[in-house]
Amino acid sequence: MRGSPAEAVVTASIAKCAQPTHLHSLAKAFSWRVVATATTALIAYAITGEIDTALLIGGIEFFLKIGIYYLHERFWLLLT
Repeated sequence: MRGSPAEAVVTASIAKCAQPTHLHSLAKAFSWRVVATATTALIAYAITGEIDTALLIGGIEFFLKIGIYYLHERFWLLLT
């Protein structure tokens, strides 16, 4: 049954499932921000030696960049 209409439907369904959804993009952005923010906070702490400053920098960066990353991800999906 190679090339049958049923196979075409299954293939199209699988391809559609492989497309990132808005929720997928948000989850990806959030998980990356956790890793990247921890890295930034550790660098800020290494430079300043102040935990409060490191957490402040990390907190600002987390919320600002998660939105920027999400928009960047959705923009690239428009190009593909």
